Amino acid sequence: MKEEIYKVYEILKSGGIILYPTDTVWGIGCDATNAEAVEKIYKLKQRTEKKAMICLVHNYGLLEKHVDNVPNVAYDILDLSVTPTTVIYDNPAGVAENLIAEDNTLAIRVVKHEFCEKLIRKLGKPLVSTSANISGDPTPKSFKEISEVILKGVDYIVNSQSETKNTKPSSIFKLSTSGSIKIIRE
Repeated sequence: MKEEIYKVYEILKSGGIILYPTDTVWGIGCDATNAEAVEKIYKLKQRTEKKAMICLVHNYGLLEKHVDNVPNVAYDILDLSVTPTTVIYDNPAGVAENLIAEDNTLAIRVVKHEFCEKLIRKLGKPLVSTSANISGDPTPKSFKEISEVILKGVDYIVNSQSETKNTKPSSIFKLSTSGSIKIIRE
């Protein structure tokens, strides 16, 4: 795994985009601070920039570095979740501008997946994570369901010995600094 993480790190560092397993479904990713790499993903997915993407972090420290004020309820939600959970936060910081939604929010998941955790730790930055499909197409439930367009459109496909264990996207909650909570996806 160490060699694979180093290879992927080099691709991400040079502005490349990857196809990789996550704690949910296979994802397309890049360095979340690199606007040009983010743009490559929007183009590959044929997705408008108005539809924001998720970022992955490996711990609360990196989360706090990229969110102006993490509401206390976010920690409760994350600590009590038994499935992968993404939270949309107000006032993100230190990521590519084209990742931030029009309402100045960003969806971030503290990932619980060994490969992702090690890769993000090595990168030292959030990792974009969006499902490995063309916008509007169904989310692939396994690697073999990923379209040729996506497979050929990324700079690197992570060599994973195993299929992702979860076949559905994460739950999504939207929190505001005022304390309101809205369920976006269960």
